[in-house]
Amino acid sequence: MATRDSSDSPRRRIVEAAVELLENSGPDAVSTRAVAAAAGMQPPAIYRLFGDKEGLLEAVAEHGYAQFLERKRAELDVTPQDPVEELRRGWDMVVGFGVSRPELFAVMNRASGRGSDAAHRAGLEILHGRVRRLAAGGWLRVDEELAAQIIQATGQGAVTTWHSTPADRRNPALLTVLRESMVAAVTRAEPAVPAAESGPAAAARALRAALPDDADVLSDAEQRLLREWLTRLAADGGAPHA
Repeated sequence: MATRDSSDSPRRRIVEAAVELLENSGPDAVSTRAVAAAAGMQPPAIYRLFGDKEGLLEAVAEHGYAQFLERKRAELDVTPQDPVEELRRGWDMVVGFGVSRPELFAVMNRASGRGSDAAHRAGLEILHGRVRRLAAGGWLRVDEELAAQIIQATGQGAVTTWHSTPADRRNPALLTVLRESMVAAVTRAEPAVPAAESGPAAAARALRAALPDDADVLSDAEQRLLREWLTRLAADGGAPHA
């Protein structure tokens, strides 16, 4: 087992030991006794620092999200200007993380603790930022919230399907096909220009995404009302209500 810097805090040593056991030997290997031994500590230290095994797993999930966010933010620095290509690269990064680190990915998806939840929300904000850029450019063919749900669902589904398929039957083409199906479901082949056949939905999505959060020209009430109208137009293309 890799040695750890003696300057690391006991909490970090324990979490890293748990992650190593999880990824090398599976979830059944992550007992408090085994983790304590791997970290060079006594089991009571885990209960003192994390409360119980579930608290330790929450810390493992938080650690995983921190690593995941670091990769996502680094990927943002080299993202192309094309928002559709940005979507592809972001999806590939998420799926690649889940495919290469299945046990950690599974623990992250089950986590509900405060720290992991905050990191999860930070990751979602990056996703929603991508979706807003697609909407602002007129690329979205569906509502922003639905687009984000499709992106998440196809990514998680790709990882789950990959790991549930016997290794000798896994085909990398599956991931490419799922990614391109996702792109086709949420984006247009060309940026939308409002036209009679498409109605105002695309324009509403683009305008809503481009609205600043602190526009001085509108009051708070006016901004809320405008966003409500745009959301309704984006959702149903402005069809008259009964």
